[in-house]
Amino acid sequence: MEAGRSSRTALMTAEVRARYQLSDPPRIFDDPLAARMVAGDPDEWVTEYLSGVPDRLMPFMIVRYRFAQDAVEHAVATGVSQVVVLGAGLDTFGSRNPYEHVTVFEVDHPDTQTWKRHRMAEAGIGIPPTLRFAPVDFEQETLAAGLAAAGFDRGRPAFFTWLGVVHYLTRDALRATLGFIGGLGQRAELILDYREPPSTEMSSELRERVAHAKREVEAVEEPLIGFFTETEMADELRAAGFDEIDDVGLAAAITRYTGAPPSESALAAGGHLVHATRGVSR
Repeated sequence: MEAGRSSRTALMTAEVRARYQLSDPPRIFDDPLAARMVAGDPDEWVTEYLSGVPDRLMPFMIVRYRFAQDAVEHAVATGVSQVVVLGAGLDTFGSRNPYEHVTVFEVDHPDTQTWKRHRMAEAGIGIPPTLRFAPVDFEQETLAAGLAAAGFDRGRPAFFTWLGVVHYLTRDALRATLGFIGGLGQRAELILDYREPPSTEMSSELRERVAHAKREVEAVEEPLIGFFTETEMADELRAAGFDEIDDVGLAAAITRYTGAPPSESALAAGGHLVHATRGVSR
């Protein structure tokens, strides 16, 4: 990641959200601020990377946001008033937050947040009173310290989203964050996504596509290193204190939200969405 700006992969996912808003309705996820967030000079790497992503794969990249949105809505309706967006990148939920009584904390590297705030100012996207930035350089401070400095209250229920991040993390980094969330004294909920190790049963074409994607993100110093089987991820979550785990394959989630069967690429991608909870009766 280059100093003073957001990661390329964060910019790429924001561009995907913006492009998806141009698709024909019905759409499974609306983000009216996405296009404004990515407006300006196009990033050459992002443009080239997305040129190889067919339009039919857009729901595959979008469905995780709808999954998280539905879970947040239910959590807020049942008493949660703090939402933490981990690895927020150029996410816009904090600016779109429809709940006046819910505080949104965005956690990311200080350089990324500085760059994002410049983008927001240029796009005329304001910072509502319910949005708080929690810059955290994990080489120098902990998630607990960063959130505390931003006003996070460990004594109140909280909901965490952690999308598009786990596959860039070491096991130790994953465990540190899960341990913090699972160790909170109050009700805690978490949405995350992860990928299974590449399957040997993939076609040669799909294997090359996956290998190409890995090479591309490694070229911008954001390598894919965190792969888990479903059993491994469940073990990590239970060890961190979560007592209910709902693991949904991305292919099944696509069918749930679009009503259409997933593409071969989606089936082979090995993606999962997880809703993990501690101290929650669902």
